[in-house]
Amino acid sequence: MTPTILRYSAFTPDPEGGNPAGVVLDARGLDAAAMQRIAADLGYSETAFLLPRADGELDVRYFSPLAEVSFCGHATIAAMVAQARDQGPGTFVLHTQAGRVPVTVDAGFTATLTSVPPRTAPIDAADLGALLATLGWRHDELDPHLPPGLAYAGAWHPVIAAATRARLADLHYDFDALAALMKARGWTTVNLVWREDAQTLHARNPFPPGGVVEDPATGAAAAALGAYLASQDLLPASRVFVVHQGHDIGRPSLLDVEVPADVRDGVRVSGAAVEIVAG
Repeated sequence: MTPTILRYSAFTPDPEGGNPAGVVLDARGLDAAAMQRIAADLGYSETAFLLPRADGELDVRYFSPLAEVSFCGHATIAAMVAQARDQGPGTFVLHTQAGRVPVTVDAGFTATLTSVPPRTAPIDAADLGALLATLGWRHDELDPHLPPGLAYAGAWHPVIAAATRARLADLHYDFDALAALMKARGWTTVNLVWREDAQTLHARNPFPPGGVVEDPATGAAAAALGAYLASQDLLPASRVFVVHQGHDIGRPSLLDVEVPADVRDGVRVSGAAVEIVAG
C-alpha cells in the first residue's frame, strides 16, 4: 500500500510558520513499522495516521521520527483541517491512546480540540535540579509566581516558567542528557514559558525524545498549561489565553486556549492549519 501523505503546518495560516505535521487520512493497511518509517522519512515532529471506523469516528496514531506518542495536539489540528477540507467542516471524534478527543472545524477551517481530562502534579526536587542542569538554567532565573510543576492533557510535560523573555530566548541545552531524563520520566516535551501578562504567554518546547530539538507549536503542552494555570489559580477572569510559540526559531505560531470552569471537561485549544505545497 502506498498511502497519500499530506503535509500541513498547524497553528498558523502561513506555510512558513507553525509546526509542520504529516497527515495520512486513511492509514488502514499500514502497520506500526510502516507508520514509523513514514514519520522518520518525513522528519516532522509528528505524523498523524487516521484509521476510519465503522461508526464514523476515527482512531488515530501519532509517530515522531523516533517513536510513537500517545497524543499530539498540532498533528491533531493539522489532520482535522485536512479532513475537513476533504469531507467538509464539522465535528470529528478521535480515539487516541490517551483517550477520546473531539475536534470541531468551523467554516473558516479553524480547528478546536478538547483534551482528555487533564491533571497536574508536583515535580520532584531532584528531577527539577536535573532538568535545570540540562537546560543550563538557574533557580534564580525562574518566575517565583509560577512554580515548576508537571501537567498532563494527553501527555506529560514539565512546566518551567522563566522570569524574563531574555531567559526564554536563550535556549541551548544538552540534547542527549535531556532526552535520557525525559525518556526515564515519561515526559513528552518540556514546556518552557514566560508570562507577558495574564492573557499572553510565550513558550518553547524541547522535544529530544522524539528526535526534535524544538517544537514550533505544541497543542498538547498548551492544553496542559491551561490545566497548570487553573491549578495555580492564575487564569484570567475569562479563562482564555494565547500562547505565542516558534518565534525564536523562525516559525511563529499562535495557540488559543480556553479552560472550562470544570477543568475535568477538558481544555480547548484552537488554531488554523495550512497545507504545505511541495516545491
